[in-house]
Amino acid sequence: MTSANFRRLEKDYPWIANPLIASAPMLNIATAKLAVAVSSARGIGFIAGGYDLSGLEQQLIEAQDLVHEANFHGSRLQHSLSEPPILPVGVGFLNWGASLEIALPLIQKYRPCAVWLFAPKTGADDLLPWVQVMRSKVPYHIKIWVQLCCLGDAVEYTEKLQPDVLVVQGSDAGGHGFARSASIVTLIPEVLDQLESWKSSLTLNVGKPFVVAAGGISDGRGLAAAMILGADGCAMGTRFLASPEAQIAKGYQNEILRSSDGGVGTVRSTVYDKVRGIYGWPTKYDGRGLINRSYEDIMNQEVTEEENRRLYEMEKLKGDDGWGPQGRMTTYAGTGVGLIRDVMPAAQIVTKTRRDAMQNLQKQLHPARL
Repeated sequence: MTSANFRRLEKDYPWIANPLIASAPMLNIATAKLAVAVSSARGIGFIAGGYDLSGLEQQLIEAQDLVHEANFHGSRLQHSLSEPPILPVGVGFLNWGASLEIALPLIQKYRPCAVWLFAPKTGADDLLPWVQVMRSKVPYHIKIWVQLCCLGDAVEYTEKLQPDVLVVQGSDAGGHGFARSASIVTLIPEVLDQLESWKSSLTLNVGKPFVVAAGGISDGRGLAAAMILGADGCAMGTRFLASPEAQIAKGYQNEILRSSDGGVGTVRSTVYDKVRGIYGWPTKYDGRGLINRSYEDIMNQEVTEEENRRLYEMEKLKGDDGWGPQGRMTTYAGTGVGLIRDVMPAAQIVTKTRRDAMQNLQKQLHPARL
């Protein structure tokens, strides 16, 4: 990210450091504890609102308490003494199911710094009411992040929604994304080329959003690569699964540490939603997870979908033993899972990833000095 770009971004999020690192709002995993830990390390953490917002207010209350305990500098969070402070974490919504009517009063009351919108039922028109309401009825300049998986959506979202940040998700990402998509290696440059072509347009009155890369980034090398591709920063999900702040079963976390060769050991599929009884995702989405019996038995036609779900419910009774290649528990993870070998505090993950990224970039710019 250029110095000028970072200064622009720093105005929106005064506590951050360059390069920007965000934690993805992973459903049931990204709670206030993880989000605040990431922001305390000068990143931007996101709480998972998901599609069922019944527990969101409690998470926002906890985030307020944790921010106070973390001793964030008030001058970084408050635009004026007459206004309540802005909460230095965001909230992510799965828009195919989330209720704007429930979300709005919570945003107004707790003042998170950003909302992250993802997976509308059809397209940008589904997100337009969210953006319009957030910009007209929230009493501060909340930032709009929109996650996308293809060039077409980047074009449509930028034109119709004018988001502050585009989260450009490649096919290597864990969890949900487009079943047909490109990696960030080609998707980021193609999106940036399109945005750059608009820069000189006299007919399109749209500001250029910041671009955050997501999908397959697990360490500083991945962040450095994303920045070379032109991204302003990155969002990580799978890497934070191996942090004590993640709300995750020990069996799940152990699998993240055990797994390797993520392009072979993970698969994109709808099986892992079906065994849990989740059917709301739009048809163009599926989820990347570690291969296990839930997937293998369906692919080999050894069980019906109904039987697979019944076996999944029985597997829950095994606790941490329900995970693993011979287990059945859903284990979402990206292809970068093989780079994760230890559990590390979330703040330390942010700090180390940022430091390693800068060292790798300096190595490329000044190889003779190293």
